[in-house]
Order: sequence, then C-alpha cells, then structure tokens
Amino acid sequence: MQKQQKTTVCSKSSSSIQSSSIQQWLALYTKSRQEKIVMKRLLEDGIEAFVPLHKVVRQWSDRRKLVEEPLIRSYCFVHVIPTQQHQVLSTPGAVRYVWFSGRPAAIPAKQIDLLKILTGYNIPVECIPGNIKPGSLVKITAGPMAGYTGELVSVLGKSRVIVRLTELETAISLTISPALLEEVRS
Repeated sequence: MQKQQKTTVCSKSSSSIQSSSIQQWLALYTKSRQEKIVMKRLLEDGIEAFVPLHKVVRQWSDRRKLVEEPLIRSYCFVHVIPTQQHQVLSTPGAVRYVWFSGRPAAIPAKQIDLLKILTGYNIPVECIPGNIKPGSLVKITAGPMAGYTGELVSVLGKSRVIVRLTELETAISLTISPALLEEVRS
C-alpha cells in the first residue's frame, strides 16, 4: 500500500515538471524600433523568436527604397518555457510581456503560423490597432490562407479580410478576391 502511494506521488511530480516545461508563444513588448534587434539577440541566445516583417516602399527626398518593417510595431514573439521568461526580459531592448488575466498572454501557435504565412508569401497586409466593429464573418476558401476566418470590410472599394488577433488587441488586414471567400453562417 505504501509503495503505491509513493508511485502516485512520483507520477504527480513528474507530470507537474512536464507541464511547467511546455513551450508557449508569448508576445514581448519592445522599445520603439527595436523589434529586429531584440529578435536577433534572442536568436543568438538560442531562444526561438519571431517578428513578422513586411516589405514597404519608403520615400525619401532623393529616392524610394523597399524596406522590411515589423507588421506589428514594438512586438516580438518568443517561444519559451516558463524558466526562460526572465532571461528574455533581460535582453537589451525588451520591455515587458503583454499580460492578459494576470499572466503573460499565451499566443496560440495557429496565430503565429498565420503571421508566418502572411509574411512568408509577401501577401500585402497592414496592421490595424484596436478593435474593429463587427462585419460579415467570412472563411477563406483557397490559397495559402485557406481555412482561416475573418471579418469582411470594404476599404477604398477593395474587398479586405480582417483577421482578429484577440490576445494582442490587433487585427491584420489583407486584400483578397471576393471569389475566394464564403460567408460563415452562425
């Protein structure tokens, strides 16, 4: 009987160790214009980090240039276990984690994958901070974004899909053909 209790205690402690070592994607708030620098430093330290970048044409007085800018300003996403969280915050340029309900906000891997798809295929996107009034809920039926849902809005006569990232209080806007959308009925 006592031996069984010891076995039970051991299995509980090993399961708690496993649950505390699960990696999560967290949103890290950075100093202004430090996103790529923080990401580079974290990668050098062996911590998986991701900053969604998109290409934008910038105009100077004497020239135009195509530059890569962060899609979401002042954010770097890190894939860490709880014991690495303090190490990430000690990185120069890192400010704090984005908090939700009293702890660092865990970002679903599916949303990080969406950001990687958007930036990997050079789909024209822009970031819209804050909440957007509800519109028609649509599902993308074809292309690299197939299966994702978002809100349909009309901007300058073009059809745009807004994908809400609720944990970040941010939305991603992209131009997409209406032929690739179907309305989702509740």
